Order: sequence, then structure tokens, then C-alpha cells
Amino acid sequence: MLSTNKHIPQLGLFHGLSAQPDQKYPLYQLADKINWSIFDTSFEKHYNLKMGNPAKPIRPIVSLFMFKILRNLSDKNIV
Repeated sequence: MLSTNKHIPQLGLFHGLSAQPDQKYPLYQLADKINWSIFDTSFEKHYNLKMGNPAKPIRPIVSLFMFKILRNLSDKNIV
């Protein structure tokens, strides 16, 4: 006889990622210490709200660049 299906909760697509990565990981801890609004303020002068597509969020771009530098990765490897 087949066993009854047990409901196993699954993380949704937009569920917070804080439950997934190891919070003791140094890069995870570094992300909480960075004032990300400084990057938004610094880069906003390079974007025009009236022209072109909306800008991508700057945090993932800066994060990938920092990860690239810290791990000495090439552009091809970071993608």
C-alpha cells in the first residue's frame, strides 16, 4: 500500500534568502555591514529617469564586482 503524502513546505520563489545561506559565512556577514544606500546615491547621477529603460538595482552589480575582486575571478567566471 502507498503511504499517504506528507505535506513538505517548499520555499516560494520570492521567499527571503536569509533562511538558506549559512549566516556565519564571512561574505554573508560583510553584506550586513555595508551601507548600500551610499552606492545608490553615488550612482544615481549617472541615470536618467526620463530616458531609456529603468535602471537595474545597483546592489547586485556592486556585490558581483566585490566578489570578483575578493576571489580574483575573471568576468567570464563571475557570470
